[in-house]
Amino acid sequence: MAKSKILNSVEESQLEIVKNTIHQNIQTATPQNILQVACDNFRFAFERSIQIAGDRGKQSLTTSSKHINLFHEVVKSELIRNGVRADLVFPSQYNSSGEINFAGFIKAKKQDISAIPSAFINNETPETITVGMMTGEVDPFGKDYTENSLVINVRSQMSSIGKNNDTIVERAFAETLNLHMRCPQMVLGEFFILPITGFNMEEVKKQNPVYETVITTKANRRSKTTAESIEKTINTYASINNRDISKGEEYKYERLCLILADFSQNPVKIYRNDADLIADNLLPPHSTATLNGLGYDSFISDLMNIYSARFGTGKFI
Repeated sequence: MAKSKILNSVEESQLEIVKNTIHQNIQTATPQNILQVACDNFRFAFERSIQIAGDRGKQSLTTSSKHINLFHEVVKSELIRNGVRADLVFPSQYNSSGEINFAGFIKAKKQDISAIPSAFINNETPETITVGMMTGEVDPFGKDYTENSLVINVRSQMSSIGKNNDTIVERAFAETLNLHMRCPQMVLGEFFILPITGFNMEEVKKQNPVYETVITTKANRRSKTTAESIEKTINTYASINNRDISKGEEYKYERLCLILADFSQNPVKIYRNDADLIADNLLPPHSTATLNGLGYDSFISDLMNIYSARFGTGKFI
């Protein structure tokens, strides 16, 4: 195992046990419970890392990416459940190495999960790029291979909803533009997992994995309640969801999935619809924000339907 620069050997060994545990647990999940298993193990990993080494433990886990790999496996499982042949998914199930480095308009970037049509496997066609900032560089896969691939990226954070939101969205915005501006037909998905409340960092420093409380009262005119932050988050992600290719809309995803979860609860409470949020007073009164079209249950099937309409059926068998 790679030695951490911020943990001592005892802490590193303890954290390695946590990483191995969550990896084993996700492998025993079923397609029916894998999202819940991923959320519960995501919570477990963060809480144990904090108990082991406080903020340093949390930072070390985050740097390792082992926690976010749980949700990579959720997406892979759903792709396979929806008819994609397992050997056409990269990286393969339960592996984090093997990401495909696709070239876009701005740069080449490793994609979290790629489904490659069977006709393109071992059929790369290297070509010199003629558009964008990579003009003159060689794309080892070729534009057709890239454009016909189904790509899904995964994002998360463990600070309260609303924090770092602009940065997360800017990255999401840039990723769609990078690929769509070179490959306008390409089908892109994004999976976001965001907490209702994050950790209380003062308690984290004391190695106590305590969560911040839901904000129900505005501290001042410029501040937001948790419900208002959730409303803004939903509206923000909805604005880059459901790309209409006839309008271009290169900045949008063909389909975006937003998972809002309360990690302070055990098991983790996953908000699957507006009614769940409203029942817990997590949307402002009379809000028009909606999770409709952003849900998990139809995320992959929607992407597959969009792909089939654009490129034809039976490409991943």
